[in-house]
Amino acid sequence: MRIAIVEPEDAQARLAWSRDSLRTGASDLSAARLLDRRQRSVLVATAVVLVAALVLDATDTLIALVAIATFLYLATVLHRLRITVRSRQEGQIITVSPQRARAIPDADLPIYTVLVPAYREPEVIHALITNLRALEYPGDKLDVKLLLEADDELTIAEAARQGPIPGFEIVLVPPGEPRTKPKALNYGLTLARGELVTIYDAEDQPDPLQLRRAVAAFAALPDDVACLQGLLTYHNADQNLITRWFAIEYLMWFTMFLPGLVATDAPLPLGGTSNHMRRRVLEGLGAWDPYNVTEDADLGIRLHRHGWRCAVLGSVTYEEANSDFVNWMKQRSRWYKGYLQTWLVHLRDPGAARRDLGTKGFLQFNVFVGGTPLLAFLNPFFWALTLLWFAGGFSFIHALFPAPVYYAGLLCWSVGNLSMLYLTVLAARRSGQPSLVLAACLVPAYWLMMSLSAVKAVWQLVFSTSFWEKTTHGLTNGHAPLTRADLPAPTFAAGIEPPQETTPAAAWVPP
Repeated sequence: MRIAIVEPEDAQARLAWSRDSLRTGASDLSAARLLDRRQRSVLVATAVVLVAALVLDATDTLIALVAIATFLYLATVLHRLRITVRSRQEGQIITVSPQRARAIPDADLPIYTVLVPAYREPEVIHALITNLRALEYPGDKLDVKLLLEADDELTIAEAARQGPIPGFEIVLVPPGEPRTKPKALNYGLTLARGELVTIYDAEDQPDPLQLRRAVAAFAALPDDVACLQGLLTYHNADQNLITRWFAIEYLMWFTMFLPGLVATDAPLPLGGTSNHMRRRVLEGLGAWDPYNVTEDADLGIRLHRHGWRCAVLGSVTYEEANSDFVNWMKQRSRWYKGYLQTWLVHLRDPGAARRDLGTKGFLQFNVFVGGTPLLAFLNPFFWALTLLWFAGGFSFIHALFPAPVYYAGLLCWSVGNLSMLYLTVLAARRSGQPSLVLAACLVPAYWLMMSLSAVKAVWQLVFSTSFWEKTTHGLTNGHAPLTRADLPAPTFAAGIEPPQETTPAAAWVPP
């Protein structure tokens, strides 16, 4: 595969833009810092008031905290039921038939840039190239950028072994902090040639017609639709119980929740792959936030704040579900941490966020983006109270739940849990895979896993805010990651001359 050659000075300029574009252009929307001065002041003041209230009247203070948490639970459950109902309305998922997608003449197709970040993943490179070559898109209109860290010798060596492929090239991202996926995406964007841009992860198997479907959808939709989110599911759903739970969750997320958010004109937290964007809009927003570990969710909120809309495209990309508990915890805690980052960033100026998102959109943003990790974090506390009550009937628990709070909590515990269980089983039944239905009935154990990852996320949010905890891929059916000994001598690695067939980078001016 060809390697894009970028002169050192030019590479550093691109790297600086990749790292600092949002931080310098719209610092209030950057996660480079967790809290601004006003948020820190509010946090300190809240802590002081809370401690004082606990000293003066601990019981009433705890009752108030329990009541607030119960209200948030109830609001979250009702919101998810509402958007699920709205997701069933016709037209919430944009569908493009194969005939319509293939009917677009090649000459009318725009150049399409495909950004594929990969880090320490040599074991999936061959399958990745095979999957991308299956895309039904003319080679002269395809601009695939395999984004590799310049010091990732194993992955570079495996990619270089694939040989020259029309429309494909390796982009070496210079070392530099933060070492995150969004920073690599931003660097790749500076080399992009396409009018439209999409992202695939290294283990993805996209629908071969997905690019053509996106082109057709953009042509038919209003100009204010700047992003199309493809549907994501898993090719290894039946590998074990964890992958079954993960597959059901994705079915709920991409066929119920996201279409429901679109139907209610709410901001859409994007998925990390298969989102198709108008390049000019993406560059105008400062691209992805390299300091946010869920750059996809954050981008969806920023798009909405700037007046752009997102839609859900009925085209499926298959991913690899995490089959290992520790690996799953790494990924999920990163997602929760990123949702908390996104929530805090967009609450720096709540008034501006409400004006940008609209009152309904602002409320939904708080319930969906902020509520998802926060309630998972609070779950163990309420589970512990429930167990203590049934085990010993401790009086202090009774004191925390006066009648109004008790009945609201009972509603959350019964109707809320049953509703979420029902939606989980419903999603499993719609999948047409009987094995998922049994897993759906056991989903409370998965909720416990979510809560553990939320606790970890809060810890990392405080002590390692922008740390990107790497998720290992290629574990399907026991395939272990490759090591240096598994590969032949590299044809290109750090400090080694690259192959002769290279592509010089064009002159670049920051957007």
